Amino acid sequence: MTNHSFETTRRQVLAGLGATTALTLGGCTSLPRADGAPASGAAGAERLLEEVAYRLLEHEPTRATGLGVDTGPYAHLRGRLEDASPVGLEAKAATLKQDLERVKAFPRQGLDSTSLTNLEVVESAYRLALDGLALPYGDVPVGSWRTAPYVVIQNVGAYLDLPRFMQSSHLIAHGDDADAYIERLQQMPAVFDGELERIRSARAMGLVPPDFLLDKAIGQMEQTIASAGKGELFAKDLQAKLSEKGMQHSHGRMAMTLETGPIAEALERQLAELRAERAVAAGDPGMYARPQGEEFYSWALRSSTTTTLTPQEVHQQGLEELEALHARMDPILRTIGYTEGTVGARMAALADDPRYKFAEGDPGREEIMAFINDRIDWIRAQMPRAFNTLVDPNLEVVRIPPAEEVGAPGAYGGSGSKDGTIPGRFWINLRTTDLHRKYDLADLTFHETIPGHVWEGEFSNRLPLIRSILAFNPFSEGWALYGEQLADELGAYDGFEVGQLGYLQSLAFRACRMVVDTGLHAMGWSRERGRQFFIERNGSKPVEVFGEVDRYCSWPGQATGYKLGHSRIVAQREKAQRELGAAYDLKAFNDAVVLGGNVPMDVMEANVARYIGLVRDS
Repeated sequence: MTNHSFETTRRQVLAGLGATTALTLGGCTSLPRADGAPASGAAGAERLLEEVAYRLLEHEPTRATGLGVDTGPYAHLRGRLEDASPVGLEAKAATLKQDLERVKAFPRQGLDSTSLTNLEVVESAYRLALDGLALPYGDVPVGSWRTAPYVVIQNVGAYLDLPRFMQSSHLIAHGDDADAYIERLQQMPAVFDGELERIRSARAMGLVPPDFLLDKAIGQMEQTIASAGKGELFAKDLQAKLSEKGMQHSHGRMAMTLETGPIAEALERQLAELRAERAVAAGDPGMYARPQGEEFYSWALRSSTTTTLTPQEVHQQGLEELEALHARMDPILRTIGYTEGTVGARMAALADDPRYKFAEGDPGREEIMAFINDRIDWIRAQMPRAFNTLVDPNLEVVRIPPAEEVGAPGAYGGSGSKDGTIPGRFWINLRTTDLHRKYDLADLTFHETIPGHVWEGEFSNRLPLIRSILAFNPFSEGWALYGEQLADELGAYDGFEVGQLGYLQSLAFRACRMVVDTGLHAMGWSRERGRQFFIERNGSKPVEVFGEVDRYCSWPGQATGYKLGHSRIVAQREKAQRELGAAYDLKAFNDAVVLGGNVPMDVMEANVARYIGLVRDS
């Protein structure tokens, strides 16, 4: 074994790596009022939830950095990473269980609706996460979207997450930030080895990913290790940030030693395990073929939809929604001259129409970026027509790192930090310009930015900290699809009917997800059958579909939440229109949903019911 020695940072000398806080020392405090009585009411609930939030962030310190709250008494979180080992998961589960009981026991009498909603959201998220953590394997989210049975695979694992996080979210403003960067590098080998312990344990119980996912992961891991050997994952990034600030420190040399030594060695250990798994892997794509797979998928579907719908019910709803959307697409296709064949066949033909393709290579990538920014400028100007309460997101469009593109979706987006220092981002996959078309890129932009993920996240960032942390897949993704609908209703495709086809195909694509995800994991579908369903029934582009289907194999259930969430929001809008009649107002409805924050579907419906009641009583 190679021994490594490293310099100690000033932060470690002053505070000690992994410093504890009053929150962890305090355990289950009773939160007394100044007069000695137990805390109650809205103020007491706020204090409890603040403490609960920081106790969770003790286990997930990178979230604290992403939110911009690793400051003041919580500055020690800036130099820490999550404990990815089985022991770390047990400690997190213990905290969740303890805090769930505290939230459940808090007196509800006399609380306002906002405080009630906040408590209900925490209860729902923690109960769901604890059910997932009780399963024998998996990467279980707490108020997040990634339901992954495989801890390290083509789109899951610290080998992907940490380079992206350190480069995009760990900002360097002064020497303490640079010290914290080094402290995190020092912990990375333990993070990788913690994951390694879990994937070895999973293999021992018979859980091995599909061979085609392992092939992707092995290729990406090899590329990551090659980059680490040259200091291109972290040391290069740190040196660039130090140079930008005109800071001269030894941190760049320390980072290079860590990255090319113990970090690269830990990644090599993970690679060896992936290769061992590949030697015994089979091609079955779904959880149905894995030990306790039915139990895992049942939980993943519940986590991804915040409903108790069965796989069969989700599958059938997807088929029905797909037919309804194709019925809307058919007359538009006929109008633009595509009259023969199924909707899917005609959309496939449309995808080959050179009028709607971007140029190849870097010229096309530049064209795509310009197109996106133009659509963002347009939709920003429309928001006063759709909302009474407005925000002004700090937003940037960023290419997904080329090392990640092969395993990544076509795009993803999210809000920035609570303090505004980290912007909301639209990550776009540009491994080939053939992923995108001029008739569907505008819709994708609205989904990921405004009024979709980045816009909604700005409202969530104004809520109490725990509400900014906890997110629910059907609300996040359902809202982003509803954002696509709003853009269409605001005139995004006036004079460009083919663009509306892109929007409708996007919704149909999400309906297909409901069918394919459940088909893969509960009905014995093959990988190829899932691909062909998209291509033949919806006219989806093969280059897009191949990565999509593989993503469902590694994130069971997650893909079903998009259209399910959208349909629930639209159903609530129809309910408000029906019950309020002339008193209904689009902007007031949109405010009621987005100001309620990111919530499970039943809580969203309760928020809309309160809005309807207030309008009736006014």
